[in-house]
Amino acid sequence: MSLKSPFDRIGSIKIGISFIMDAELTLVDLKDNITETFAKFEENLNGAGSSPLKALRAQALTAFKETTFPTIKHEEWKYTNLRKLLSIPFAWEGVEESQSTELNPDWYFGLEEANLLVFVNGKFSVNLSKVVDTAFEVTSIAEADGELIEQHFSKYAKVESEPFTALNTAFAAEGVFIHVPKGKVVEKPVVLLYINNVQEKAVFSQPRNLIVVEESAQINLIENFVSVGAEKSFSNLVSEIVVESNARVNHYKLQNEQPTVFHIGTTQVLQHRDSYYNNLTFTLAGGLTRNNVNLVLDGENCESHLFGLYMMHRQDHVDNHTSVDHKQPHSFSNELYKGILDDEAKGVFNGKVYVRQYAQKTNAFQSNKNILLSPKASVDTKPQLEIWADDVKCSHGATTGAMDEEPLFYLRSRGIGEDKAKALLMHAFAADLLEEVKIPEVKDHIEKLIDQRLLV
Repeated sequence: MSLKSPFDRIGSIKIGISFIMDAELTLVDLKDNITETFAKFEENLNGAGSSPLKALRAQALTAFKETTFPTIKHEEWKYTNLRKLLSIPFAWEGVEESQSTELNPDWYFGLEEANLLVFVNGKFSVNLSKVVDTAFEVTSIAEADGELIEQHFSKYAKVESEPFTALNTAFAAEGVFIHVPKGKVVEKPVVLLYINNVQEKAVFSQPRNLIVVEESAQINLIENFVSVGAEKSFSNLVSEIVVESNARVNHYKLQNEQPTVFHIGTTQVLQHRDSYYNNLTFTLAGGLTRNNVNLVLDGENCESHLFGLYMMHRQDHVDNHTSVDHKQPHSFSNELYKGILDDEAKGVFNGKVYVRQYAQKTNAFQSNKNILLSPKASVDTKPQLEIWADDVKCSHGATTGAMDEEPLFYLRSRGIGEDKAKALLMHAFAADLLEEVKIPEVKDHIEKLIDQRLLV
């Protein structure tokens, strides 16, 4: 698999948090020994420590020292207990580049002509990646340099109050910088494939991405998280996305992981005037998943969409936290998250919409709907609006309940078995979110996974 020039100068990179030590540490132990750990990390940067990121790493380290890991006493983590995660000893040595990882075409949706960026246990793999489109530039975050990095890196994902963001920023070395220049249209989707291939030791990884889409540029991003190993793993991912004036970004995220996987992902988006950002998150499996999606609409006539579907079973736990901050007039945001929870699964939805004083003529809508298929399944939902402007159209709401018996009875009266009838109703419940997926191969793949879960 050949790579185009954006990767030519990063093929020999062997740095990152995965290589700083051989010891196994819990996150609590890490925090207690953070100064020593950080010093060893910088030693392993092999010259990259002098990059523009050096000062930002140090600032993030200071912020991390001053924060504590959240507990259920913290309002933003009230329904997500991290005690189990914090007690697991994680290996930090990671996986060597030479380890064999065979790609399943389903992991990149059969999109043979797509741009493919592959991470194995958090480490960016040049050998498994390919770039087919010349309309954008890709650089390892470790080697990223220049004005755009200094202008944007760690400017939106704040470290002061978020310990996991601070930890990621302090040890930022693995990840990619994607730059779409002014007026460029990336014709082929960009697939970011994260593979957890952990066989022997629990591994902790921290990918960090920066994506800058300049004026009137366009890109389709697809993130897919898969796991093939039986051992525990923890991914602490942070992505900052800048959508400049009149730019368009479609962003899909699929999580279908093992029950041994812990995932905390933060996506911080800044939109400028007349920009468009569309985010769809599908969480179909995973032990503990926390998705933070934060949008700042800092220009007139911005348009934003946040869609999410979570289908959890076993004892899986998913927590979706969203924030949409309208700072300027004449903008639109629409948010719809739906959950289907079975067995002893737990779901959390916490969505906030802010409309600032000067953001007149704002239209903002938010909805969360949940169906519980088991008496032991549960969901905590908290949609919120904070409005300081007086000329707006805003609404929010949430519903949670068991399956509606009337349509179920109707289907069964037509000779359809109970399990099949329930599956058809669940598929119908998710259908409007599937229709928002505009890439046919991605839509078909997600629909197939949903049908497998529902046994359609």
